[in-house]
Amino acid sequence: MTKIKGYQLFSAKAQLEKPISDATHRLTEISFIVLRIQTESGIVGESYLLSFQYSPKAIVGALQDVAQLVVGEDVFNTVKVFEKINQANEYFGLEGVNRWAQAAYNMAMWDAWCKKLGQPIWKVLGTSRTEVPIYGSGGWLSYTIDELIDEVTDYKNRGFKAVKIKVGSANWRQDLERLRLVREAVGNEIDIMMDANQGMDVASALSLAKATQKLQITWFEEPINHTDFQGFQLLRNQAGISLAMGEREYSSLPLRELLVRNAIDIWQPDILRLGGVESWRDSAALAGSFNVPVLPHYYKDYDIPLLCTIPNGAGAESFDWIDPLIDNPLVIENGMARPHDRPGWGFSFKDECLTEID
Repeated sequence: MTKIKGYQLFSAKAQLEKPISDATHRLTEISFIVLRIQTESGIVGESYLLSFQYSPKAIVGALQDVAQLVVGEDVFNTVKVFEKINQANEYFGLEGVNRWAQAAYNMAMWDAWCKKLGQPIWKVLGTSRTEVPIYGSGGWLSYTIDELIDEVTDYKNRGFKAVKIKVGSANWRQDLERLRLVREAVGNEIDIMMDANQGMDVASALSLAKATQKLQITWFEEPINHTDFQGFQLLRNQAGISLAMGEREYSSLPLRELLVRNAIDIWQPDILRLGGVESWRDSAALAGSFNVPVLPHYYKDYDIPLLCTIPNGAGAESFDWIDPLIDNPLVIENGMARPHDRPGWGFSFKDECLTEID
């Protein structure tokens, strides 16, 4: 009795005291869409996506459209259903909200199937480790200096061994000063990374990268537009810093372009944009064939279990946004995270935190 008989959609929000900004976006809310599928035997598979304030009707519409292709299928037919959705979505495009919806069902199916098996997903896929390094993320450009220092100091006090802050200010020298103050606050034993969210041009990114060498910045994330492969190649050859990217990609093709140009050091897949579990793992395998480590974007509660199943997993990103909304937050101690130990993904959103979407 593993066939999908129905689904429900919900919205949820994390607390946000005031808007936050990076180099390219201003976020006015931290919002999520939660999908639950039900099997004929009563098993519930769940997944969620981070939506912020963007295109809520489009996302919900895509999820409702894809449901018509998924209901009636067995939850273990994840590859079959993925290809079925690909065929249906090809006319209007395989990227954007269509891919997010495709991924949400894929991940909910994996959750339901592993619950049927009574095992966590990382055990079903095969395990290479049982804990993963994790870094504290944030450092928004909209923060005051006091807010920035408070955040990175809190991460240090909680045992994190690395923090990431935003760059991409109108003047890169302002970014340099913020980085200098963070290094002063956390000391030399904490790794610092910087993320421009595609908000810089090649010249300013190169200037910032060279100026930060004395601060020992570990890597530079999305310094420029993610489609500027030649720009990434130039920066990697001249900037003297490791380059990370991947969160904006809906397939592994950009990764391949960067790999053949020797223009990437760290691959950062976003499981929702790529299309779910198989696509995430395929991209990790491609990165691994070039000895490039995997350090995914945002979804720690999905990424930690999956990182435990690959040989080239380098770490994960941590935001605390969903922790108060779920029943089984990840255990993070001394900068290491362990995967959930319950069947499936190992966590669910609390019913009282959800509002059903008609």
